Amino acid sequence: MVRLLLPILLVSPLCASPSQDLRLSGMFADHMVLQRETTAPVWGWAAAGAEVSVKPSWSAEAVLAKADGEGAWRADLSTPKAGGPYTLSVTAGKTITLEDVMVGEVWICSGQSNMEWHLSWFADATATINSIDEPQLRLCTVGKAFSDTAKGDASISWGLCTPAAAADFSAVGFHFGRELAQALPDMPIGLVMTAWGGTVVEAWTSEAALRLGGEFDSALDLVAARRAGHSLVDNAKSLESSWWNELFKQDPGLAAGWNRAGGGPDGWDNVDVPTQFVNMGLGSFDGCVWFRRGFEVPPNWAGKDLVLAPGAMDDMDVTWINGIEVGSVREMGKYLTAREYAVPAATMVPGTNVLAVMVVDTGGAGTIGWTASGPGTMELRCPELDQRVILNGTWAARRGAEATDLEPFPRNDWFTQNTPSALSNGMIEPLIPFAMRGVIWYQGESNVGRGAQYQRLFPGMIQDWRHRWGQADFPFYWVQIAPFGYAEDTGQAARLREAQSMTLSLPHTGQAVIMDIGNPTDIHPGNKDKVGRRLALLALAKDYGQDLVWSGPTLSTSVFEDSQAQLTFDHAVGLELRGSTGHKFVIAGEDRVFHPAEARVEGGKVIVSSASVASPKAVRFAWGAADASSLFNAAGLCASSFRTDQWND
Repeated sequence: MVRLLLPILLVSPLCASPSQDLRLSGMFADHMVLQRETTAPVWGWAAAGAEVSVKPSWSAEAVLAKADGEGAWRADLSTPKAGGPYTLSVTAGKTITLEDVMVGEVWICSGQSNMEWHLSWFADATATINSIDEPQLRLCTVGKAFSDTAKGDASISWGLCTPAAAADFSAVGFHFGRELAQALPDMPIGLVMTAWGGTVVEAWTSEAALRLGGEFDSALDLVAARRAGHSLVDNAKSLESSWWNELFKQDPGLAAGWNRAGGGPDGWDNVDVPTQFVNMGLGSFDGCVWFRRGFEVPPNWAGKDLVLAPGAMDDMDVTWINGIEVGSVREMGKYLTAREYAVPAATMVPGTNVLAVMVVDTGGAGTIGWTASGPGTMELRCPELDQRVILNGTWAARRGAEATDLEPFPRNDWFTQNTPSALSNGMIEPLIPFAMRGVIWYQGESNVGRGAQYQRLFPGMIQDWRHRWGQADFPFYWVQIAPFGYAEDTGQAARLREAQSMTLSLPHTGQAVIMDIGNPTDIHPGNKDKVGRRLALLALAKDYGQDLVWSGPTLSTSVFEDSQAQLTFDHAVGLELRGSTGHKFVIAGEDRVFHPAEARVEGGKVIVSSASVASPKAVRFAWGAADASSLFNAAGLCASSFRTDQWND
């Protein structure tokens, strides 16, 4: 269930430093497009208390506003039907006149790199760019900026859709706009690109909205402290110490005594160490993995100081002997640095000693005792006697806290475009409350691995934007992430896609599925023209009343009887499986072990079965990270990945 956001107190975009000179928000410039047939706010700054007159050429009357004590003013214009060009004159002591203002449809284009991806970034784009002739389109670009406070303005530029301007504009946004222009003759289309590659959804969400979930409070506290000018937030060691304290609270290991003798064998698996997490069946797991083993030392080592050399750990570790911490690496960047920890003689006990290592991996391949060339030698040395005990071999291991339970590890440059709320402040707030039709969004790759969290964050961001804009339930359409071979994926990408699909429970939303046009070796697939078209299908059908098929097949029901599954779909006219083999269906019984399955279309249903599963209980489709969809309707739109189960595996 999607939790509704409560009313939020927000910093108005009109709250800015006083200015004696009249100026407009960067959202207002020559060649701009205003949303048609609505109330369109126009805002800016002037001397405190100044009378401001806003006169559009389509009206005989000016709209009057008064600057507040901070110099901020706002005038609400009633806009006419689509047309133009018009002028817009703003007067307060001096007059600013905007030329070539059109009235039509405005769409915000936002997200990460696949939305930011410029037309000119394609190797073979020159001919396409030089042939561009789209007089209905106007392009607006919001400059990249992250901020610890809600900004009143930004670096924003409007312009005609010339080949040069289009070359540096979002390819997805351009193709979306061109599709609208072709389907809506004489309709000016304004496209506002506010995107930044490699960014996470929480960066695009306001602090107030994120506070409601409580998942980023520590990071937001740091942002607030930075905003207040406290120097403490720039002390990396203090940030790291706070992060480790929170880790020890979240991880069950210390409370359960995993770092010392006792605790029993339950929950532990035997593994060969040195190892990589992937070799333990953990896939791309990020977080804490505990390793433990008993060992004995020669009697002649009694009373002597020792050196523990467990090798390198990826990324960080804390290491104990008999519950006493003997060493740790609690900073990033030392994943290939071999550890050597001094072990005082008093640490050891006669007989069996317990060595425990908590390895903390924050991304990529987690390891213990691993070197750049493979497994290393783990040992305990007695320097005085020049003797050693080899520790390679069978250890017990178990998972601790997951990285998704924690906030990102802090760094010296911790405040970046990916800090929670940073882009909401810098690249969304300056646009509010500009009147527009809706938003197209292409993001999610940077949140892969946090699908369960994305189920909350993504709809939360949409509700946050809608609340702040004051345009209830404006259309919000997104691109589902494409197939791509994420390293060591065990379903994380599919769960992110699933989280995106679940967000369709919000009103006036839509999803463009592109699982047939991804690239398993390139996270930035081509075919941006097809992506733009599929987004445009959503808008044309849902907002402009055109009779179009806008969705591929979506799972409706699943029935398991005899030895097969029968799946029915919505949006399934002309349902077909394309290709003769490799349809990416898998099926499982009560044992939850999935087997490759045969699939066929019969009577408008997909029938799935496997000789290896006599009594099926669950079906999954295209669940691999790089799996392409083979299930289509007659309109040539494909199905998303899906599953009939809700098993946690």
